[in-house]
Amino acid sequence: MVNIMIKSMTGFASGRGAHKGWSWNWDLRAVNGRGLELRLRVPDWLEGLEQRLRAELQKAISRGNVTLNLRLNREAAVGELELDMATLDQVLAALRRIETTADGNHMLKLAPTSAAEILSLPTLSNASLSDAERTALVKALLADVKPVIQGFDDMRIAEGSALADVISEQLDQVESLVEAAKSAAESRKEQQAARLAENLAKVLENAESIDPTRVAQELAMIAVKTDVTEEMDRLTAHVSAARELLEQDAPIGRKFDFLTQEFNREANTLCSKAQSTELTRIGLDLKAVIDQMREQVQNVE
Repeated sequence: MVNIMIKSMTGFASGRGAHKGWSWNWDLRAVNGRGLELRLRVPDWLEGLEQRLRAELQKAISRGNVTLNLRLNREAAVGELELDMATLDQVLAALRRIETTADGNHMLKLAPTSAAEILSLPTLSNASLSDAERTALVKALLADVKPVIQGFDDMRIAEGSALADVISEQLDQVESLVEAAKSAAESRKEQQAARLAENLAKVLENAESIDPTRVAQELAMIAVKTDVTEEMDRLTAHVSAARELLEQDAPIGRKFDFLTQEFNREANTLCSKAQSTELTRIGLDLKAVIDQMREQVQNVE
């Protein structure tokens, strides 16, 4: 089993916190992606929060489609605030239009909006924050999100460890199949020689004159077209390269994905050159294992 640190692109973490009349919930999750795509849903009236959250996420994540949601609620009682009723009417009317459009035009059922969420809008009351209070809230949020990101990263490392074990076992299978292919190719030589001799005898019987040089060239070309030594050597080298990648403490997903394409190319060539039932079977088994490995590699950061 492999005891190294690679990370899965998929993960999830959540958390909650509070600060001076405010409470919040974090939701952080990620799925596979070709590059790094960050989607943040945070209050836009907290200036600088989104940019600093992006910076924190980029420290821990290099690849994947990542979504971070922040639900921020004001805990103060409604009676303690002087509400801007005109603005409240506009907000509620807008919410109703959104819900009606989503349900009627798009067949979407939206989650109910709570009074606390509506109340958290800074334009609804006279309790808007001063610059100092805003700065303190942003600071509290940034401190609170760090353990959420760490929990998210821990989950990806755990999943990555399981992926590494699976991929390592698949590399062992590839290595065993390559050794079997070498034995099958060696056994095939006598059959090939006998077949070539038989075909050559037929040609000589039916030809009045034949150029010995041309015959030698054709035989050499046939031998080259059926030789699988290079393919097996490259497959062995790819196995070594893959194991070296697994030992790296860095994102390896893209490199490994490219390497699995090279694995597949060599397996395809082996099958096309096989000219042997046993070697063809081994080549097909190789392709199956390589496809399974590539599926696992798609999840690696």
